[in-house]
Amino acid sequence: MADKTGWLAYKRLLGYSKAYWGAFALGVLGFILNAQTEWAGAQLIKFVIDAIQNKSQADKNLFPLFVIGIFFLRGVGTFMGSYYLSLVARNVVYQLRKELFAKLLVLPNQYYHLHSAGHLSAKLIYDVEQVTEAASEALKTLVREGFVVIGLLGYLFYTNWRLSISLLIIGPIAAGLVRKASKRFRMLSHKIQHTMGDVNHIVNETINGFAVVKSYGGQAFEQQRFEQASRENLKQSMKMVVTASLNTPIIQFLMAVAMGFVIWLALQPHILGDVSAGEFVAYITAAGLLSKPVRSLTDVNSKIQKGIAAAQSVFELLDSPVEPDHGQYQASRVRGDLEFKQVSFSYPTGERVLHDINLTIPAGKTVALVGRSGSGKSTLVSLLPRFYELNEGQILLDGQPLSDYTLASLREQVANVSQKVVLFDNTILHNIAYGSLANKSFAEVEAAAKAAYAHEFIEKLPEGYQTRVGQDGTQLSGGQRQRLAIARALLKDAPILILDEATSALDNESEFYIQAALETIMQHRTTLVIAHRLSTIEKADLIVVLEAGRIVEQGTHAELLAKAGLYAQLHSRQFAEDEDLPS
Repeated sequence: MADKTGWLAYKRLLGYSKAYWGAFALGVLGFILNAQTEWAGAQLIKFVIDAIQNKSQADKNLFPLFVIGIFFLRGVGTFMGSYYLSLVARNVVYQLRKELFAKLLVLPNQYYHLHSAGHLSAKLIYDVEQVTEAASEALKTLVREGFVVIGLLGYLFYTNWRLSISLLIIGPIAAGLVRKASKRFRMLSHKIQHTMGDVNHIVNETINGFAVVKSYGGQAFEQQRFEQASRENLKQSMKMVVTASLNTPIIQFLMAVAMGFVIWLALQPHILGDVSAGEFVAYITAAGLLSKPVRSLTDVNSKIQKGIAAAQSVFELLDSPVEPDHGQYQASRVRGDLEFKQVSFSYPTGERVLHDINLTIPAGKTVALVGRSGSGKSTLVSLLPRFYELNEGQILLDGQPLSDYTLASLREQVANVSQKVVLFDNTILHNIAYGSLANKSFAEVEAAAKAAYAHEFIEKLPEGYQTRVGQDGTQLSGGQRQRLAIARALLKDAPILILDEATSALDNESEFYIQAALETIMQHRTTLVIAHRLSTIEKADLIVVLEAGRIVEQGTHAELLAKAGLYAQLHSRQFAEDEDLPS
């Protein structure tokens, strides 16, 4: 079964070369031409020996021309084969890498929850490199040496078919060894891929969390983790080396045994008969020339099996289901009426985080979601842009189910500012006018930055809006990063706004100005606000209190305080904490 799936993966990989069949055919033609020069060399030895024995000076004079001709044809064939097959292979890998990255962009959120960034990037970098080996060097060796073996065997059988049959005795034994080695190569390749993913994952975590590692003295622990993963990778790699190192000499030994048997037979008087010295030497030379291509074909098996294992890993990702996008409706701009009808949601792990949510939000209103950590606030708002699909119930936007909208159209209607700000290693201008906002004018970008109180600090930077922010915005403070995220949301000008702890990274002064800016942009927009600081949401049109994934209270700030329920408890507790803070 493993062999079947391996062959199917390799067949699918080679299927990518169909678009380049012309170049592939020229490459194969080049290696066929190259292969003919191998047995032609053996025939040339026969020609020379016979010329010496027959004392034919005319034939002797032709010998240099034949040598030049053979090497010229070999050079032309080698160039054609190597160039055109490399052209095909590199284009295949280029296409595969493009498809893989494109797939990463449309995978559902839960896929990223189940697979670490380190393992995913290992697929894109390490696994694709292994596919490169199978699709380029291994393919070239397979075609080149394969045709050499076919050419030499054809010559041997043409010269003396009875004697040549004995060479095939080792065929079944060698095939059995190659088959067994192939299974082990593929099994070890899968393990190496996994260990490379572990190494990559640890490196990514350590780099991203370097501040925590240094602050809490985690260097020794991370070093130990890295060494353990690297040691496991080394262990599996050495197992691969041992298998490859044993496989090739065993096949060569079998070839030597077969060659010894052939030579012994050939030297028997009744076998040689009236064969000339030239024919005998040419035959033995051609048989001896088989050793190199057979060894190369044996060596290439490990590369092919690595490539097959990598291709299986890559195709597994490529075949993963994408975000469902069956909606047909495309809205230019919605009003923003939202209605949650008996909405329940569970993560792929089976943990239910939302239970029977019923909530109506009129267009242009501000709704604040309040509750303890883990109550389901962030999960609820993430259902709006369909980062997750509902398990039960329905969410309506302007009276139409979210599933009726195309994903692109739906997400155009929603702007999101979360506690975790994502910035790219590019300019401030690029980070504000990101993606579909890239066509916005500089004046619009500047206006959004001013409204987010980011313009002033941007102008003080060395290159202003052209200043690069570093990986994940490391050149900026937390408050500055948050203001850029708010400016991005302002520039999008979507009718629905989600603020998930949007002011959490700001100091008190910045928060005052940002809060004023947010109050301005929230006008005429449907806004959902998540904030632990209850003072920031007191002016909301509706406050919804969540507890363990259920709505337990809803009303205005004054109404909820009058109820003396969970909201009043949270409010009084936070008020007391604020009173305790030093002035």
